[in-house]
Formats: sequence, C-alpha cells, structure tokens
Amino acid sequence: MWVEFMTVRNGYIAETWQELFAAEALSVRVVPPVGIGERVPRSAERTIYVPTGKAHVAREILRKI
Repeated sequence: MWVEFMTVRNGYIAETWQELFAAEALSVRVVPPVGIGERVPRSAERTIYVPTGKAHVAREILRKI
C-alpha cells in the first residue's frame, strides 16, 4: 500500500524529489492528475506517494535538508 505524501507543482519538481528520495533508499511513486488524458504535460502538478510504513522516513529526510 502507498500513502499520499506531498503534492508538487510540476513534473520537474516531482522528478527532483524522486531522485532525492531514491538517493536515501526510499522508493516513491509519482502520480499525475487523473482525468487529463494520456498525455499529461510536465507543467501539471503531481502527487508523490511513499510506502505505508515509510512516511516517517520521508519526513526525516525532509527535515535533514
């Protein structure tokens, strides 16, 4: 299971967060908005999800930076 962790303004920012969390060995899923269609522009906001038991780890990573 995955839980919603944060919403970011666009795909570029989501990719940056994804790389940061991956460097700290935390897997994340970046989900584009639903209902826009198959091609979602990079400028559309994204939601970042973390595994259910790892939200506290993600908060600790944010606290460190």
